[in-house]
Amino acid sequence: MQNAGFEEIHLMGNHEDALLQFFADARSGPNWFAYGGLETLASYGVRPPRFSTAEEDLNRAQHEFADRIPRDHLDFIRRMKLSHEEGGYVFVHAGMRPGVALAEQIGQDLMWIRDEFLNSTADFGKLVVHGHTITDAPQVLPNRIGIDTGAFYSGKLTALALEGEEREFLQT
Repeated sequence: MQNAGFEEIHLMGNHEDALLQFFADARSGPNWFAYGGLETLASYGVRPPRFSTAEEDLNRAQHEFADRIPRDHLDFIRRMKLSHEEGGYVFVHAGMRPGVALAEQIGQDLMWIRDEFLNSTADFGKLVVHGHTITDAPQVLPNRIGIDTGAFYSGKLTALALEGEEREFLQT
């Protein structure tokens, strides 16, 4: 469903990547289960594996999940973008590898990178807007803006409204 007057851009992050990895290889399940995979399975009515590393149990959960997730949900995830550029900004889930041009960034970094990006003072050519790393309040630095305030546990969802050089944070 599109909101009138707005373009919707959906970015792929590490959680979606892990879900897709589970579809490709059930053995990747334990990694995904550690940060939301079990809850995702349960939300689709799939009984979570009793023993998260037992191959038979992982395969059963993978097959049940494949049967229960609606095709349009899976198609939506597969169509997500790794990045989006708009004006002087680039939007990614996790961050960017310092010293690598945007066109040459790999999905693994855009969805998963953390410390090397967060500790970098590199100029990425555009201001990077990202989530992935939870902070108490939005972080505004010369090369990046972090907006992940951990809504799942803090109850504080943060959004960033941009109009030219003006910025406004919106929070629940």
